[in-house]
Amino acid sequence: MQIRQNLIDIKNDFHPTFWVATGMELFERLAYYGQQIVFMVYLRNKLGFTETEAGSLSGIFGGLIYLLPILGGTLADKWGFRRAFNIAFSILGLGYFLIGSVGMSAFAGIYGGLSLYWLLMAFLVFTAFGGSFIKPSVLGTVAITSTEKTKSLGFAIYYWLVNAGAMIGPTIAYFVRDSFGNEFVYLVSSFSCFAMLAVNLILYKEVKSEKTEITESLGKKITNLFVVLGNFKFMIFLLIYSLYWIIFWQEFIIVPYYITDYIGKEAPYEIVQSWAGAGAIILFQIPINRWTKNIPTHKAILVGFAVSSLIWIIIGIHPSIPTIAAGIVAFAIGEMIQAPRYYQYISEIAPPGQQGLFQGYAFLPIAIARFVGDPIGGWLYQSAKTAGDPSRVWWSLIGIGVFGTICMAIYNKYVAIYESKQKSA
Repeated sequence: MQIRQNLIDIKNDFHPTFWVATGMELFERLAYYGQQIVFMVYLRNKLGFTETEAGSLSGIFGGLIYLLPILGGTLADKWGFRRAFNIAFSILGLGYFLIGSVGMSAFAGIYGGLSLYWLLMAFLVFTAFGGSFIKPSVLGTVAITSTEKTKSLGFAIYYWLVNAGAMIGPTIAYFVRDSFGNEFVYLVSSFSCFAMLAVNLILYKEVKSEKTEITESLGKKITNLFVVLGNFKFMIFLLIYSLYWIIFWQEFIIVPYYITDYIGKEAPYEIVQSWAGAGAIILFQIPINRWTKNIPTHKAILVGFAVSSLIWIIIGIHPSIPTIAAGIVAFAIGEMIQAPRYYQYISEIAPPGQQGLFQGYAFLPIAIARFVGDPIGGWLYQSAKTAGDPSRVWWSLIGIGVFGTICMAIYNKYVAIYESKQKSA
């Protein structure tokens, strides 16, 4: 009875639009992670690309997905989140369909004679543009429909639903891939996005910030981009944080390849990755959020960074399904400690009326990681495989993680000294 009452209290603490936005995020993440988990194998096994070529395509797509929200956030603030969602889901629904169509025999006559690399590149860029509106709109909605009391919980709920989608999507992808082929996973992603377009049109109600009205021109907001880029301390933080995401995305680059090539072609790598990682977050995100909510934000980020970096030792010692699953669970623990606090930090520094803009910048480290890390991951795997020592990729990831943790510790020390001097002055 008490649990039921607690759930009712949580529901009533937030505006109805909060639940619509986070619910749509659940299905958008289902679509994204469903296709993402099969992407590298789809490119290599179905379309014939090398691991390095697949990594470069993945880097362009993933990088733009997380870089373009800087623009998407600005436009979302200007147009309103409802309109931004309409544009996003329309483009995503069509884009995922087009990506999948490249591997379908029914479209062979249409695409015959064209360069598959550049055709797919065009479809990926188009789809990424649609995705640029999602994150700023969802996170902006969470920010303006939460109070100071509920904001931390609001972002934790958001992150919990993100990971619910990250678990459900790859699970569906496994059964679709096993029965029909990787290319048909993209039809599922397309349908999910078009369904959310209908939900947005019917249920989403625009909510204005109580603090201020959005009155700045689009030109002024674009100018603000350079103001943020000129914040040296903040940009250094984002660059360091990108190292964390470089190792995170290897769960979608190196892990599928390794399991497919060295453990079993029919092994359910989608379920291993999603249930171990996202499943752990679904179970423990909210409790961990409550246990760590009093830890200073910068310390929580450092601890989470360190835990997630060192877990690759578990896999590196003896790569297998159990150790890979255990490593991903341990990585998720580190992620749960720091990720929601990171979004909270971005929300706290965002000026009123610019939630979309600053939340767009929250994804700059992921963009850097995808642009750089996906090609590196593909190259590392292909090189290690060619050399006959595939396990060395795990130790490379450990090195990146340890270096990033040290840089974050130095950064935190610098910030502490700087803030102390500011208070004294």
